[in-house]
Amino acid sequence: MEERVKDEGRPKRFAHAGALFALAGLALFAYFVWRAGPEEIWANISKIGWGFAAIVALGGLRFAVRVLAWMLCCEPPHRLTFWHTFNAYLIGDAAGNVVPLGIVVSEPTKAALVADRVPFAVSFSAIAVENIFYMLSVALFIFCGAAALLTSFQLTKVLRYSSYGIIAGALVFVVLAAYALARQWRFLTAALDWTAARGLGRRALERRRAKVAAFEEKIYGFYGRNRRRFLPIMLCETAFHLLGVVEAYLTISLISPLAPTVLSSFLFESVNRVITVVFKFIPLRAGIDELGTGQLARVLTFGENAGITLAIVRKARMVFWMAAGVALLAVRGLSLRAVAAEAERAQGAALGEKQSGVWGLESGVETKTESGV
Repeated sequence: MEERVKDEGRPKRFAHAGALFALAGLALFAYFVWRAGPEEIWANISKIGWGFAAIVALGGLRFAVRVLAWMLCCEPPHRLTFWHTFNAYLIGDAAGNVVPLGIVVSEPTKAALVADRVPFAVSFSAIAVENIFYMLSVALFIFCGAAALLTSFQLTKVLRYSSYGIIAGALVFVVLAAYALARQWRFLTAALDWTAARGLGRRALERRRAKVAAFEEKIYGFYGRNRRRFLPIMLCETAFHLLGVVEAYLTISLISPLAPTVLSSFLFESVNRVITVVFKFIPLRAGIDELGTGQLARVLTFGENAGITLAIVRKARMVFWMAAGVALLAVRGLSLRAVAAEAERAQGAALGEKQSGVWGLESGVETKTESGV
């Protein structure tokens, strides 16, 4: 009973933290809009008109290619179907965008929502593998963006050192990822062993260790069994980034008298990826996106107002697809609060914690987690 109360308290802490981050982000957002001039921002937005439908469609295509990558990461004999997986992805993304540390909520949510088609352990490991490919593609993408920014423009000291930091961070991530794959480094198991060796929750950790080790084996095993899928998966992840470049190009071309280039659009999307990764804990990256995109737009000579408008249009596109995710959630008879609580229990189940069940799906039949991963 005590454990159940603790579990229910965690989503509340998420909600409280989310409210604080959201308020701080909204205050920063309001400041930048006020500084840029609400009239001018609105005038820029008004220029987009029906072009916003194309921007929304590009956002949907970005979801679609990541869903295809997730499907490719699901190993036979199990198979995910596109529309069911797409719906789960939208719901998980909606939950992740309004909760701090959204990836902690969004990824288990996506996996749990397809657990009526494939075992939860299978969908959870598949999305974990997809996220590894995604993070690798992000590291390469922002590395190229930072290098292009350094070599193509005169930057302020802050932007120059930030670019150096991004390049260094991306290189470290790629090297560590290559090392982990080459050596099949089970860092989760090693972390549990290190903690248990110091007498911290040894009994609980020993119960979980076998499940965690099996989960890591499942992930590393994918790389040995499915090498032919590497290229299609990376092409899907690359398409995700390229569609973001197209979105930036389209938006800037609609709001700015200065025509964008492929390089400038690439840099806008690269900075957006950095902001998304670093400030994931702030819902919708409110305020932060306006700051970063506005400063880049100034460097690229589009003007800070164009960058702030681009950030606002991106938010509008995100809100549209979040609304779609919430609507799908309502069809299932669930709420975002229930998603946060159940996703945490689902993640615990995947790592071997005892659970009575993970999700009550719309069919009314409770889906049980597998006893093993």
